[in-house]
This record gives sequence, structure tokens and C-alpha cells, in this order.
Amino acid sequence: MLNRPLLAIDIGGGTQDILLYRPDQPLENCVQLILPSPTVICGRQVEAATAARQDVFLRGHLMGGGYLVGALRRHLAAGCRVYATPEAARTVYDDLGRVRQLGIVITDQPPEDAVTIKTGDVDLATLAGSLAPYGVKLPAEVAIAVLDHGEAPQGMSDRVFRFQHWQRFVAGGGRLEDLLYREPPSYLTRMKAVREQAPGAWLMDTGAAALWGALEDARVAARSEEGLVIINCGNQHTIGVLLKGHRVLGLFEHHTSCLSGHKLAAFIEKLRAGKLTNEEIFNDGGHGCYIDPSYRPGDGFRFVAVTGPQRRLTIHQDYYWAAPYGDMMLSGCFGLIAAVAGVKINP
Repeated sequence: MLNRPLLAIDIGGGTQDILLYRPDQPLENCVQLILPSPTVICGRQVEAATAARQDVFLRGHLMGGGYLVGALRRHLAAGCRVYATPEAARTVYDDLGRVRQLGIVITDQPPEDAVTIKTGDVDLATLAGSLAPYGVKLPAEVAIAVLDHGEAPQGMSDRVFRFQHWQRFVAGGGRLEDLLYREPPSYLTRMKAVREQAPGAWLMDTGAAALWGALEDARVAARSEEGLVIINCGNQHTIGVLLKGHRVLGLFEHHTSCLSGHKLAAFIEKLRAGKLTNEEIFNDGGHGCYIDPSYRPGDGFRFVAVTGPQRRLTIHQDYYWAAPYGDMMLSGCFGLIAAVAGVKINP
């Protein structure tokens, strides 16, 4: 593991999982928190305004949409108004024209009676203030995982655009270490917004962090060289990979809400057989699938490890539920720590 303190934050669609890692004490004694995700917090603020028949004004940073966007749509449907700064409005769509079509007013000057809601995925000051009464200080080094669809070109599906990112990764060698960023690609606008809120932070996709974290489970790590399948069943997205060592040879991504246990098991079998197609996943409402041409089904890849808060989808299958260091909900945090630990730092 890492030889220095690190604040690891894994921000999902339902929860934000936080670990204040310190190498001088057992992991079990490190401060750990499972809190509502920022999109849920902001979404609940919108719901309170809807109930009170008050307009809302979003200001701050681009952040994960999910629950918040659903609450905004319900707010508008109830006949209430939504105002937003351009940056906050991009939480809904990168294309502000589409945001306006929903009925959201883009402005820096909202009505005085509108309820202001601060948007953003990260608030280190609030976290530090919450822990200060316990004598706990935040580590100076920070690593954060978020799911970033990226800013798709006008007219392109964000599902297609996100999966193009995954396909380039697998086709380019599929090295897990390539998914940890100091400077994310320019089209990953959510990660760029996180960097503005936490300058200098390490960044990674939530799916990548969970997969790397699963490898911190000793039983999973023991199977990695022979090849295995790892599934992360998140609250919003499910990712499955063919992994050998630290190389991803195939990957599919779907929306968890579209999956049943039977359907997911069928996708896993097709992935392992090298027969799962991009069209099958995309036409079912998911993002896509890509399997490297070098992949050959064989004696390996029989072991399936599952992590994520929706892992109960696989309860009727003979899969292994990975729990690195005995704590499945912190898989993403453990993945962030392991990824940062693997970076070579010049003396």
C-alpha cells in the first residue's frame, strides 16, 4: 500500500465513500465515511424547494447529474422555475441550448426569492470542518473518482462518446495505470471541474477505481494472472471487464437499472466467451462493449469477482463477492490508494 497519507473520495450516484488513509495505522482504524453523494444532496434541496413552491438557482461547478437532474425535471413539471449559471447548467447537458429547451433559464442574476443551491462534486472545506471537532485533519494529498461521460460533440450520444473513451483505452493496451490522471483529457469536463475544486488531486473514473480496488482482495489478486472477470455493480452504472494481470482485454458498460440478475449473468457469459457485442449492449440502453482481438477464451477467465452496492444482482450466481480489507463499499477508495501507490515518483 501507499507509504504516505492520502484522502481518497469515490463519488458515485448514490453515495460518496471517503477514506482518510494513514500508513502508520491499520486500515480498519482509518477514518471512513459513507455519505450521500453530492448529486443526492443537491437533488434533495431541489425537492424541498418544490414542496415549498419556490424557484431554485444553481450556481457553482459542473457536477454529476443523476439524482439532481431528475429532481430538476420534476421541479419544472410542477410549474416551478429553475435558474442556473452557465457552468452549473452544464451539469444537465454540456449543450446549453438543450438545457434551455428544458425550460431552465441561464443567468448570473436570478430573482431574489429563488433558493440558491451550490453545485459541485467536492467540498473539502465542509469535510474538514465536519471532522475538526474530532481532532481529525485531512491529508494534504487527495485522490478522487467520478464517472465522467465527457463532453460529446453536438449531435452525438453521450453513451457513444463515453464508450469511445473506453474502447480507445482497451485498444491502446488496456493498462489500468493509464486510467489514473494528474491532467485528464480535455473532454472529461467533470474531472476538470473536480480539479478546480481540489487543485492537484489525482483523478480516476469510478469504474476503474472499483476494478482496481477489487484486486486488493487477496482471492481476486490470486486469480489475476490466469485471467478473470471483474464486475462492478454501481448504483447507476455496471461495468464488466476481462482482466489479466493489470491489462483489460475486454469491457462492457450498462445502466444498472436496465439489468436483472439473469440478464447480467447472460452478458457475463457472452463476455467470457468473447461473443458479447457493442450493438447488443447499446441497443439494450447501455453504453457498449469492446473485446480486444487478441483475447482468446481458454482455461482462464472462469473466476468472476463482483463488487459494488448493487452486487445483489448476482446473488443467485456462483460468483465471488470481493471485499478488499473486509469492506466492499470502500473498494473504490482502496483502488485509488493502490493506483497512487503504483506511480513512480522521482526523488
